[in-house]
Amino acid sequence: MFKVAALYHFARFPDPASLRQPLLDLCQQHGISGTLLLAGEGVNGTIAGSRTGIDAVLAHLRALPGCAELVHKESTASAQPFNRMKVRLKREIVTMGQPDVDPLQGTGHYVAPADWNALITAPDVAVIDTRNDYEVAIGTFDGAIDPQTKSFGEFPAWWEANKHRFHNKRIAMFCTGGIRCEKSTNYLRGQGVEEVYHLQGGILKYLEEVPQDDSTWQGECFVFDGRVSVGHGLTEGPHILCHACRRPLLPEDRNHPQYEDGVACHHCADQTSEDDKNRFRERQRQMTLAKARGERHIGSL
Repeated sequence: MFKVAALYHFARFPDPASLRQPLLDLCQQHGISGTLLLAGEGVNGTIAGSRTGIDAVLAHLRALPGCAELVHKESTASAQPFNRMKVRLKREIVTMGQPDVDPLQGTGHYVAPADWNALITAPDVAVIDTRNDYEVAIGTFDGAIDPQTKSFGEFPAWWEANKHRFHNKRIAMFCTGGIRCEKSTNYLRGQGVEEVYHLQGGILKYLEEVPQDDSTWQGECFVFDGRVSVGHGLTEGPHILCHACRRPLLPEDRNHPQYEDGVACHHCADQTSEDDKNRFRERQRQMTLAKARGERHIGSL
């Protein structure tokens, strides 16, 4: 089994570029795969590998300025869920496009997973899922509001158009691991919302700690790696990924007449041209050839 560590931490990195190569070298030295994002506001990502390798990378990250309190969520995968290791420089470690948003200046009230059910079932609480539409589609909390955003950067506009719906309501927000809520709750505080709450550790921590019999979560949780989804206890879910549109599919979706392996699914078949589909077919052919040689194609998941 591979160890999978999802992590983020907001910190001040005056020169994130100087951190990139030592971090990449360490990951490669220990056979770690995944993606880590570095920006002036901190670090974010998911990595997978051996126990020793994961511990070495976490120790390195926690030794960076302002990162001693970095928290990670851990799970397992039966196969390496990443094809390679990437350490990328970004403007933001999670893109919201709001330059005044700064989680280091304050976020919503953290709510432990054990206390989350009591909060979100209160009659004066509105629960908002801050994830993208394709993530919400395969699982969310009972009664949660889906903003139907295609990217996190759309959230501020959605809030501006819908804030009248939440007059005299306390706001509870959640996301996969917690990072989007760091920004969305800071944003709402900047908009004058005083009572805003944040599921600490996100859905992943809730699924890890809250027994299924006590859970108000319905469905699976989308994750950004080869497992595609996880369920209660962070066990691997049933979903696969469409190589064309990157949307999660259930195994039975392969029986849909519009499904073609690596080329299209019922979500995207009408959204790509025949030229696109021919390119996807060639990519799938190369992946099949690589698999027959016992290799992993660069485009595989």
